Amino acid sequence: MAATRTGYFTHPDCRRHDMGRGHPECPERLDAIEDRLIASGLGDALERREAPLASVDAVQRAHTESHVATLHELAREVADDPDGLRYIDPDTAMNPYSLSAALRAAGAAVAATDAVIGGELSNAFCAVRPPGHHACRARAMGFCMINSVAVAALHALDHHGLKRVAVVDFDVHHGNGTEDILAGDERVLMVGLFQHPFYPYTGTQPLAGNMVNIPVPAYTKGEPIRQAIVQSWLPRLEAFRPEMIFISAGFDAHREDDLGQLGLVEADYVWMTERIKEVADKYAKGRIVSSLEGGYNLSALGRSVEAHVRALADL
Repeated sequence: MAATRTGYFTHPDCRRHDMGRGHPECPERLDAIEDRLIASGLGDALERREAPLASVDAVQRAHTESHVATLHELAREVADDPDGLRYIDPDTAMNPYSLSAALRAAGAAVAATDAVIGGELSNAFCAVRPPGHHACRARAMGFCMINSVAVAALHALDHHGLKRVAVVDFDVHHGNGTEDILAGDERVLMVGLFQHPFYPYTGTQPLAGNMVNIPVPAYTKGEPIRQAIVQSWLPRLEAFRPEMIFISAGFDAHREDDLGQLGLVEADYVWMTERIKEVADKYAKGRIVSSLEGGYNLSALGRSVEAHVRALADL
């Protein structure tokens, strides 16, 4: 019998990564999601699985050997200093648990990919941190160390032998790292939505023809974004006929999130998820793996993830 359950991948290590008091990318983000799933009853409908550590081989499909070595060296430096931090860039720091958290985040996406392709799950959401979509092939930045979605997409292609996968990135920030890693790989179509001009100040000129970006100005609300998706993303996804879809699911485009200035609400995330599911059901046997990226207003984050996962699970 075909799998009908939505998987929910997470790990306690993802909560132990902490970049200091007042940092918006905080452990409480995962608490807000868990609390919302419990309060709504949705958590009981999901198949919970513990995220493994991603292997070096899996990570190095997306990242250079030197980048991985740098992360391990910083982890060693901070290992004996439980209260210490090592800064990678002004926004991104490692504590003694950060590398494990990043490896669990990537491992969640890989394990979810295995379970969905193997037919154990119909689709999956990874409640993990740190996020990943700013992590470039050879550089960590923007709260991100390892690009979980890129790692998982390349795992689906190189390990499982899929021919075409799509990456859908909805976040208030451009997924520059994912674009850096996947641009020019004709096995991948990446479609993205983000506020512009805004950090990381990229994306208006796609790096290759397999990138479809929708930069929108501050204060754009849901309806024009939906129209742009219908006009831009959906025809390209239909023409590409992906065998699996990966979602970089950022919820910082919510109107209540102070890290951006877009105007999306929960209904918009449901609408986007439903459109993605329609493509997946048509071409990819319904196979979707979604991984948490941004979202920093805790209440809005919890509500938005609930809406997204409820749509994934058809509940």
